[in-house]
Amino acid sequence: MLKREVLIFIVIFLFLSLGMHMNQWLTHPLVHLQQLSIHKMPYHPLLYTVIVYLLLALIRAFINTFMKLFRQK
Repeated sequence: MLKREVLIFIVIFLFLSLGMHMNQWLTHPLVHLQQLSIHKMPYHPLLYTVIVYLLLALIRAFINTFMKLFRQK
């Protein structure tokens, strides 16, 4: 269970980081990593990832609860 959640978090992180900065990652990834380490807000990729993860967790919880109503015992 924990491994699956960590995997989901990592996939979201990779998807968002590649989606937001595709050009930088493809043209000069080492410079991009170096600039990230000296950025004023270096935690922003994790912050965005946590927000999207929590949003998806809420949606998943709602769907699971909704599906439990219709499952037969």
